[in-house]
Amino acid sequence: MTQVRPTDQEFLEFAVKALVDTPEDVRVERKIDEMGVLITLDVNPADMGMVIGREGQTAKALRTILRVIGARNNARVNLKINEPEGSTRGERTPRPEAAAPAAPEVKKSIDDVLGDMNI
Repeated sequence: MTQVRPTDQEFLEFAVKALVDTPEDVRVERKIDEMGVLITLDVNPADMGMVIGREGQTAKALRTILRVIGARNNARVNLKINEPEGSTRGERTPRPEAAAPAAPEVKKSIDDVLGDMNI
């Protein structure tokens, strides 16, 4: 019995269509050159956040799985996610915990520690 494996392009298209709200706008294009396989992904501007994920984790996971699929087929697979026309990505602002400086470490002598313990 011959088992048919889905290709890297079919996998990406299936996974991204399951993630986004407008699957009819998903376009996947596959090109082969001397560097390996390049897969480009186009999505609706409103779905860009779903594809990228928090801190890029979803995109990173998709790239990792594509590399594994490529390794099984002896090919180097790269994913390029095109930023759609009309994208309204705002300025990056640092998160509050990243912007606040760390509290300086206070060093105490053994006498101070023992004094705090009332010994």
